[in-house]
Parts: sequence; C-alpha cells; structure tokens
Amino acid sequence: MSKLASLVRKLSYREGDFTLASGKKSNFYVDLKATTLHPEGIFQIAEASFRLISEKKLFIDAVGGLTLGADPIATALSLSARTAGVHWPAFIVRKEAKGHGTGKYIEGVENLRVGARVLVLEDVVTTGGSGIKAIERLREAGFNPVAVLSVVDRGEGGAEAFKAVGLPYFYLATLAEIQTSR
Repeated sequence: MSKLASLVRKLSYREGDFTLASGKKSNFYVDLKATTLHPEGIFQIAEASFRLISEKKLFIDAVGGLTLGADPIATALSLSARTAGVHWPAFIVRKEAKGHGTGKYIEGVENLRVGARVLVLEDVVTTGGSGIKAIERLREAGFNPVAVLSVVDRGEGGAEAFKAVGLPYFYLATLAEIQTSR
C-alpha cells in the first residue's frame, strides 16, 4: 500500500489549522478529493478496494456512500469490478433529500433490489459520522449495509462507531502510513 500512501501524501495531505467534518480541530488535513479525482489515484484506490473486497470474501450487490467523498470511489470501483466480470452498481446517498422531482435520499436505487447487500464507502474516516449517516439512510430505505470501506483511516474513533452499528470496517491506508510515506 506504500504506492497509494505516497500518492495520497503528495496529492492530498496538508498541514495547517483545519476544522474537520466531525467538528474536531486538526493541524493536518487529508483532502482526498485531490487523489480520487486524479486518474492514477482513483485507479489505485479502485484496484486496491476490489482486491480487499475479494480477499475478505465480502458478498455485496452494490457500492456507494455519502456524497461527495464516496462518489468517485463508488463509480471507479463499479467499473473495476465490471472489468473483472462482477456487477456492482454504484449508488449515492444524499446528505439531504432531493429538493425537487422524486425527493429521494439515495440515487441509483433503480439498479438495486430491496434488501441488497451494500458496501458503504468513505474517503477519509475520522469519527465515522458520514458513514453512520449513510448506513442509517440505507437501512431506512430497505437496503442491507454489510461493511464499511475507507481509503484513509485517521484512527480517531471511526472503527468503534462502525462496530457499534454492527458492521465490519476496512481501510486501505492509515494516517500514520501517509504521514511517514515519501
């Protein structure tokens, strides 16, 4: 995973004074969108995610998570799976219900059956709040979240939050791996 950690450090790691989505203050920030929107970055993320899902023998029907962080990951992972002959449609969980048209929270449900086993994706996990929100919305809509996969784990409580809602949690890199990579 050192190649991915090095790329994340180069493209997405910043030092300074930041307020995280969880409301916590931090002297560093991983803005993973710079990596997930980079061709080599998203390719590495999708390939590593597909390998991890296969190694862990996770039986899933679809991939997605809370917008905006999970969106490019879900799309790339869906395409990576298709290349391997696996059908995992992507979906997007909105933070707020759509204000017009169908008014729905989840996009892509037309490609899923009720009760579908879904993998919840995150770009960076701190406390797990975004993932928990996606899990709740998916359960309310009749889907079955079976695990959470993050690209980066900051090691600040996310794993415990996912365990508390009964889901296994996997990640591709830790913050320490990114900070020490070159």
